[in-house]
Amino acid sequence: MSLAFLHAHDCHPPQTDSIWGIAWTEADTVISTSADGSIRQWTSAGEPLAPSPNRGFPEAHTLGLTSLSVAPDGRAALFNSIEGLTCLWDLVSAMSAGDDIEPSWTVSLNPRGETYASAGASGNVTIHSAAPGEDFGRRLGTPDGKRVALSSESGQIYIFDLESESLTKTFTSHAMSVRDLAWSPDGNLLISASEDKRLVLHDVRGSGGEIASFTGHSSWVLSVDISPDNRLGLSGSADKTIKVWDIGARAAVSTVQENGEVWSVSWRPKGAGAFVSGGEDGVVRWWRGAGAAASTF
Repeated sequence: MSLAFLHAHDCHPPQTDSIWGIAWTEADTVISTSADGSIRQWTSAGEPLAPSPNRGFPEAHTLGLTSLSVAPDGRAALFNSIEGLTCLWDLVSAMSAGDDIEPSWTVSLNPRGETYASAGASGNVTIHSAAPGEDFGRRLGTPDGKRVALSSESGQIYIFDLESESLTKTFTSHAMSVRDLAWSPDGNLLISASEDKRLVLHDVRGSGGEIASFTGHSSWVLSVDISPDNRLGLSGSADKTIKVWDIGARAAVSTVQENGEVWSVSWRPKGAGAFVSGGEDGVVRWWRGAGAAASTF
């Protein structure tokens, strides 16, 4: 099987440095974070979309934004900066909250939006309140949710059970740093992207383990995602390509050439017919399946 994806359009104007994080929401908006310290929301046509006529986008940080996690319904975006400051942007009220009490390198918002997980130099996973106001960032003693995945520079991947507050699995699938992780929509599979040029699919149920390895990139794999129907993987690489993978066939079914390193990719939640990408040129790009109409978005 082979698939073709066509370039639909770009955002306008671009951000002024590399796009390091991107997410396509169920509201059909796209959120992007950049090395220039800015976060933006875009319409499906690629135009900037401020949450409120009276409030613009959050003020840009002096340093780049390294991690992005968006609520599935597109109502909130959690992100943090190189210096470890974590911020929550409410896309309904246009208000934002920040926390620098416990510097973090990466953050992940619980799908219900009540809490978030963070990890930093200590290697620990901490659960915080995502409630706006004074409680934002407060460490919580009783985590909610089910599992959190954490990757390391040495290639290990750790799965933590948040209800029992215990480490349940350790995967040693990679020989080099793991750059990105993505859960399948049903939470049973986890795919990893690494500097060893590979993607690895893991089954996190029961005894589980590595079930597939995907090769084909010629440089570091920087970003990864799994389609809403669990059938397709998506990866962006320092080799300036985006690849679409058939998970069942364990093979690449499409390769798209980009202008530079691809730092982030995200499937459209409404189906596997389209995705967005962001990379070192600061441009958010929309891609659609060759059989889809240009007006799909």
